Amino acid sequence: MDSEIKEEIPLHEEYILCGGVETQVLKCGPWTDLFNDESAHKPKLLIFVITGNPGFSAFYAPFVKALYSSINRRFPVWVISHAGHVLAPKDKKILAASDDPNAQEIEDIYGLRGQVEHKLAFLRTHVPKETKLVLIGHSVGCYISLQILKHAPELPIIRSILLFPTIERMSESPNGRIATPLLCWLRYALYASSYLLLKPCPETVKSWFVRMILQRMNLRGEFLVQNVLEPFCIELAF
Repeated sequence: MDSEIKEEIPLHEEYILCGGVETQVLKCGPWTDLFNDESAHKPKLLIFVITGNPGFSAFYAPFVKALYSSINRRFPVWVISHAGHVLAPKDKKILAASDDPNAQEIEDIYGLRGQVEHKLAFLRTHVPKETKLVLIGHSVGCYISLQILKHAPELPIIRSILLFPTIERMSESPNGRIATPLLCWLRYALYASSYLLLKPCPETVKSWFVRMILQRMNLRGEFLVQNVLEPFCIELAF
């Protein structure tokens, strides 16, 4: 797809309180409160993207824009970060109503089961029951999508699309054979190293390093992605 077309597509960023944790949501298409949208053009279908790990929704911005353009902007496309993987900037408003059930904490929200509950809490609170859903999961987001289908049959999900699914026998895969011993036996050393190296590092240096990474990946830093080098977020991704 032509890059100029993708650049013209607006992408809206929100931070909401979901399961008691600040959560980044990027939206192509209508980004108003769908519950209070009384217009004749209120979308009847939402495409909902669940990220892999790490759950930085900003990395999916080019994909979300391209997808929204390819369906002629007929339906909104939203992508949600994983709980704890993206921290809101200090000057960013976090949206949450006083009676919002998403403000209630989810047990072990940073674990795999908690991440499933985190996505369910968002869908139940921010998407009207009559809005049909298409789930697109990437990597471990595919596992989360399957769990949503299993535990929330009441949701009007008409399609679930799995991209590079990570759903079973993960430790037996080529990457799993490397990652499993590292994350099981050496994770505390990894935590300590990330805190010692990155915590005292100035934000300007982190920003420069992230820009270099994005350039090598041919991605544009449209949204804040310093969380890539935030020790707390790295620990949760591990």
